[in-house]
Amino acid sequence: MDWIMILVAMLGALVVLLALGLPVAFAFIAVNVVGAFFILGGENGLVQMARNATRSVSNFQLAPIPLFILMGEILFQSRVAHRAIDAIERIVTRVPGRLSVVTVFGGTIFSALSGSTIANTAMLGSTLMPSMLKKGYHPTLAMGPIMASGAIAMLIPPSALAVLLGSLAGISISKLLVAGILPAILLSTLFVILIVSASVAKPDLAPADDLPDMTLWERWRPFCIYVLPLSGIFMVVIGSLLIGIASPTDAAALGCLAAVVASAAYRSLSLDNLIAAVRETVLLTVMIMFIIAASQTFSQILSFSGATSGLIGLINGWDLTALQVLVGMILILLFLGCFIDQVSMLMVTIPIFIPLAKAVGIDELVLGVVYLLTMEIALLTPPFGLLLFVMRGVVPESIRMKQIYAAVAPFLTIKLLVLALVVAVPALGTWLPALITR
Repeated sequence: MDWIMILVAMLGALVVLLALGLPVAFAFIAVNVVGAFFILGGENGLVQMARNATRSVSNFQLAPIPLFILMGEILFQSRVAHRAIDAIERIVTRVPGRLSVVTVFGGTIFSALSGSTIANTAMLGSTLMPSMLKKGYHPTLAMGPIMASGAIAMLIPPSALAVLLGSLAGISISKLLVAGILPAILLSTLFVILIVSASVAKPDLAPADDLPDMTLWERWRPFCIYVLPLSGIFMVVIGSLLIGIASPTDAAALGCLAAVVASAAYRSLSLDNLIAAVRETVLLTVMIMFIIAASQTFSQILSFSGATSGLIGLINGWDLTALQVLVGMILILLFLGCFIDQVSMLMVTIPIFIPLAKAVGIDELVLGVVYLLTMEIALLTPPFGLLLFVMRGVVPESIRMKQIYAAVAPFLTIKLLVLALVVAVPALGTWLPALITR
């Protein structure tokens, strides 16, 4: 049972280093150095670690990550996305909880253009939050939809974490990108139903708006100018994947080009905006590449030590069904999500979960969607959900963290319901990817 001691020691060391505040990439590299030296064979183990790092980051499948990030950053830095939110606000009328519904629509659309949950939440918070609070919206219907719809960027292409997950787990990246679309649409629909139902049941949660008189064309003109053309970017990315004329890398490059053309067409693209977008892209990409460089050695150490095969053998000995194993994985991911970030969740669990899923016959796409959904939930899970703190940064000082926790609770319930539906009805995650022609 030496593998148990090795597994506990490696995971324990990670927990300690992360608790001390060491960045995720450096924590994994530190554990890898010790593990490679003592388990993979001294100096030869360290050489192997360096080879793994080189091989990992030179993988061409990772090219969509910086391209998708750049696409979203261009639209964010040029403020084209902010104009789209204003345009959506004009056309949503006579709906209970109108601004909260606008938040869900806008968050879903921008998720399909950004791929960044942080940028999505920050943009929605800075654009819509002041208006909702000024008009007397209850914090639950002001903050909750912003955080819930901001997190949808985890599921909808161009999700950089979906590309990272597909690369680390050996799942088709193009199919995984498409697999999250139906669950994301279902989430948005249920959010709107929740908002409207709550606003009808308790009108004081979302006071009625005094909308200015406008002609039909005045309401729809900004939508036609700022939203429809941007939705073309999403169609370029997803359409090229679905009909098989582009790989994920090709689709990401087309999306970047379309973002540049759109920003330039709206006269919003400046040299300063472009430099800021590239700078943010480089910062995020370097962090992700460091993490990827550490991933293969971490998996190799667990495999070489016998921890992976030992754990699989132990679980197989319990004679569990594939469904029971999947539910166990979900519970572990949800627990981890309360305390660590999404990338750490991937790094810790993929070396164990992927071989185990293959051993018991769990569909890889279903597992991929489960990963994305649980990571999305983790963004909103107290006490350390990242988007909870992003929200704290854009609300007035008078609003406490307790109110933010309460605001997100109903929407977390919906996300857990959709997660259960994906497990019960796997076609939610597998039907659309099956249409990809290559």
